[in-house]
Amino acid sequence: QVQIMESGGGLVQSGGSLRLSCTASGLTFRNYAVTWYRQVGGKERELVAAVSAVGFNTNYADSVKGRFTISRDDAKNMIYLQMNTLKPEDTAVYYCNAIGDGGHAGLEYWGKGTLVFVSS
Repeated sequence: QVQIMESGGGLVQSGGSLRLSCTASGLTFRNYAVTWYRQVGGKERELVAAVSAVGFNTNYADSVKGRFTISRDDAKNMIYLQMNTLKPEDTAVYYCNAIGDGGHAGLEYWGKGTLVFVSS
């Protein structure tokens, strides 16, 4: 059974940093395009950062460009989201999403989220 799980959330002051991690069992991240989303309350989930399976192409929301960095460690099978210069408006539940590429096309998995709270 495939599971992905986020960790690293918490309370941080404005201007601080956090690193979120996404781990997986039964799934190899290099075969998946991985996206970090965030959601505030009942609002729609917002794409934060994404990385392709092949070529390691990255994409960021305008609101986080220059502050957040998505990375992948194939040796550890981990995805990270380094978040610097955090702002109160970054407060949200952050989710890791994996969509299969190539021979894994059609597969999609979500983690349960990790809460990030940025105090002013």
